[in-house]
Amino acid sequence: MMTGVAFTVGALTNVYFNQTQGTIAVAAAGGNVDAIIPLFINLATPDWFTVLFMITLLAAAMSTLSSLFHAMGTALICDVWGRGRECALSLKANQAGVLVMIIASVIVAFLMPGSIIAIATAMFMGLCASAFLPVFAVAVYCKKPDPFAAKVSLVVGAAVWFFWALFVNSRYAAVFGLSSALRGTTSLLPYPWSAIDPLIIGLPLSALVILVLQARKNRNRGESAPA
Repeated sequence: MMTGVAFTVGALTNVYFNQTQGTIAVAAAGGNVDAIIPLFINLATPDWFTVLFMITLLAAAMSTLSSLFHAMGTALICDVWGRGRECALSLKANQAGVLVMIIASVIVAFLMPGSIIAIATAMFMGLCASAFLPVFAVAVYCKKPDPFAAKVSLVVGAAVWFFWALFVNSRYAAVFGLSSALRGTTSLLPYPWSAIDPLIIGLPLSALVILVLQARKNRNRGESAPA
């Protein structure tokens, strides 16, 4: 219900702004997609509901940010900076990692252009699905998952997603600007390839890699088992 309501309200803001201002939501928000929902809440709801909504929104944001910063800080210290169990037991090291990730997040927030929240969310979800979804599925349904297959699948999914986002998909490539700086063009491929989301390319390839490697591992394990 939460997902359905969110998508429905976002689309129906066009109806509200068309009836009240004679224009669609993007035009009413001055072209900034990120400002559509805040503007809709301020105009379409009573003042008391706006205050209540902002309080609940801040509470949810604080809870989410707390979990994310702790996860990113721990990953920075334990997975990137150091190896071993002792890193997870060091409180000062994890505190430093959380502080570094907070500073990095603030810097990224100021560097990002306007109307970026929806695009950044789609990027994050697509990257996570391409890199982790096949690995997660195999880990859940396979009795003896192959670690090598999982690592290769993760690398392939992430690498393909980044390449397609940086150099092919025109919407994402315009945000990064790397393709324009290096090649002088937003996309290396013409339409319709430039309109295809990186998820559509990265996820199938990642899934194919882990399925093939896992099947080969299972076949070799069966051949080597005693009769």
